[in-house]
Amino acid sequence: MTEINLTTGCCALVPSNIGKIIELNTPKKQLIIDFLFLDLSVCTRCQGTDSGLDEAVAEVANILTATGNEVVVNKINVNTAELAEKYKFLSSPTIRINGQDIQMEVKESLCESCGDLCGDTVDCRVWVYQGREYNVPPKGMIIEAILKAVYGGQAPVEARAAQYVLPENLRNFYAAMAKQDKGVEE
Repeated sequence: MTEINLTTGCCALVPSNIGKIIELNTPKKQLIIDFLFLDLSVCTRCQGTDSGLDEAVAEVANILTATGNEVVVNKINVNTAELAEKYKFLSSPTIRINGQDIQMEVKESLCESCGDLCGDTVDCRVWVYQGREYNVPPKGMIIEAILKAVYGGQAPVEARAAQYVLPENLRNFYAAMAKQDKGVEE
C-alpha cells in the first residue's frame, strides 16, 4: 500500500500498511424500494409480491453491498384514500425503486381476495414480464428492475407532472371498507 504525502506530493511506502486491506469510508449510494399495498392479511397478490420482493432483495443484497449500495425497503399499507393520494397510489400492489414504478403500465384484473376483504368487486395489478401476465411479479422481474436501477446507467424518468386523481377502483375499495367499518361500529 502507498500513502500520499500531501505536503510533498510524492508517495511513500508505509510498511505498517503492507498486506492490509484498507476500507475507504466512501458514502454508500442508497436504493430506496417502496412496496405499496392494500392488504397483507388477506390479499394473495400483495402477500406474494411481499415474499417475492423479500427474496429478490436477499438475492442481490451481497452484490449491492459490495458495490457500495445500501438498500432501504419501505412497506407501506395504503389503507386510506388520504394515503393513496399522498403516495399517488395507482394500483395494488406497487413496487417503486427510487420513486419509479417498476412497471409503468398499470394493468389490472379481478382480485377475489381483496373483494372478499371489502365485500365488493376490486381489481388488483397484473404484472407483465417477458410477454406473460402474472398476478404476482416474478422474482426475476424484481431483480431485473433493481439491477437496472443501480447499474442501468439510465437517467431516472421524470415524474409525471399530471395531477393525481384517485383511481375509481381504489375509491370503490376504500368506500366499501369504510362502509364495513361503519357496520362494525353500529
